[in-house]
Amino acid sequence: MTLQTYFMEATYLVASILFVLSLKGMSHPETARRGMFMAEAGMFAAIVGTLVGTEIVSWVWIIAGLTIGSIIGAWMAIWVPMTAMPQRTALSHAFGAFAAAMVGIGEFIVRGSELGAITRGALGFEVMLGALTTTGSLIACGKLQGIIHGKPIQFRGQNIINLLVALSMVGCFVYFWMHPEAAAVFYTMLGLAFVFGIMLVIPIGSADMPVVMSLLNSYAGLASAATGFVLGNNVLIIAGTLDGFSGFILSVLMCKAMNRSITNVLFGGFGSVVAEATSNVGGVMREISLDDAAMQLAFANRVVFVPGYGLATAQAQHAVRELAELLEARGVSVKYAIHPVAGRMPGHMNVLLAEANVPYSSLYEMEQINPEFPSTDVAVVIGANDVVNPDARDNPKSLIAGMPILEVDRAKSVIVLKRGQGRGFSGLENPLFFKPRTTMLYGDAKSTLSHLAQAVQHV
Repeated sequence: MTLQTYFMEATYLVASILFVLSLKGMSHPETARRGMFMAEAGMFAAIVGTLVGTEIVSWVWIIAGLTIGSIIGAWMAIWVPMTAMPQRTALSHAFGAFAAAMVGIGEFIVRGSELGAITRGALGFEVMLGALTTTGSLIACGKLQGIIHGKPIQFRGQNIINLLVALSMVGCFVYFWMHPEAAAVFYTMLGLAFVFGIMLVIPIGSADMPVVMSLLNSYAGLASAATGFVLGNNVLIIAGTLDGFSGFILSVLMCKAMNRSITNVLFGGFGSVVAEATSNVGGVMREISLDDAAMQLAFANRVVFVPGYGLATAQAQHAVRELAELLEARGVSVKYAIHPVAGRMPGHMNVLLAEANVPYSSLYEMEQINPEFPSTDVAVVIGANDVVNPDARDNPKSLIAGMPILEVDRAKSVIVLKRGQGRGFSGLENPLFFKPRTTMLYGDAKSTLSHLAQAVQHV
């Protein structure tokens, strides 16, 4: 081997170690930032090693790609707001998967029938998985952004059609594997994969998008691993496998947190019978004034804030921290209850609160905080709906029956911050809002929390 090859393999080894350490770091919020820096360093090492150890046909294309990619990446990192982080992540999945599919297509065009059986199988898998992940991620991004309706898009015989498309796609893959000269079959498989990605995600409701995001992350990682097999690139195999399996494990954990199976998410069409499931919910939502809410909080002994997607939408994480600090200065015990699927992606609330410098020691997971709600004086729900819906616990006919929830209805008093009386992201009505101990504080969460902080100061 040449000196350049030795250098490339050495940097790949360093990059692989850094990727493993980054996953270890990201397993805990206190070390997550260090984990991200390790991942960045690993990716930089992999890129440098590839550029040094590979024969470059044209530096013009390499520099152009690095420049365009850096500009897009910087824009997404700096100017995309935290509220749009889930759809930004979905877009990243689409970019990565599309890159894997394009590499596979390029390899097929250049090498074609010269590919060995194992490499050809990896190439077909890479293109198939990369293509369906691309369109699936774009649909997920559209649903999260509101460009595509969040409710399930369903029609009669949809699952059968999806099954036929999937079987046709796999059939083309097997035929291409056995007959590498069949270019028409290869491109048919590619087209079917793009279509299947769309068909796979459109019947899934927005409430299940966190699980879908994890699955798409897994698919993108496995496509990258297959790319590594095709190119003979060890670091791609390692990084893609780590990404793929960690995404799958996260999907399983998310489904457990929602008491749903992956097959139920993919084929259940969540939200299609919302009207029937929630028709018996009713009552009167009692509104509370800002001064009364401030009085309750100021003289409480224990307050628990329950953040949801409404917190992200209003960019209210700094306002809730300021209010919490005022309460703590008065001797009030303040905690934050974090549901594993609150928001639009895993860890969404943790990221938002970390951005506002909320101490990690103040964040409590569902299993930790639920036993404390009966002794909590005031639970403040900020833009959360499904994760505090008692129907999941009490109504076996509910669409979210069995899903573990934050049991805020057991607190002595509940104040819910909402923009209006509309239903949550899943479309389900929440009986919590009609309970005698619950009061509603309407308005923009950021503005409401800021005014609450001012009112608490004057109590």
